[in-house]
Amino acid sequence: MFAPKYPPQDTAAAPAPAQVPAVQAPVPVVPASVSQRPAIQLTPGSALALAAGGGAVVLVVGAVLVSMLLAVAITAVSVAVTAVVLRFLITDLRKGH
Repeated sequence: MFAPKYPPQDTAAAPAPAQVPAVQAPVPVVPASVSQRPAIQLTPGSALALAAGGGAVVLVVGAVLVSMLLAVAITAVSVAVTAVVLRFLITDLRKGH
């Protein structure tokens, strides 16, 4: 049940080994200052789109952070109000009213 089940052996003939050429072509030497990647060229339209996209990201992240800060502030105020009410009730019970 737990023994591994192997697939059947291939019956096809093994491929013939590839022949290696006797003489290899020399590899061109590229100076270290030349990059192999193509240079990115920004057109005025793509630069404007990139700036608008970056501005949108900043606005969205700012809105999320402000929302989280507002949620924390509202929670803190509600906890403070609850503490004041509980304190008032406890002092009222101790006085015996």
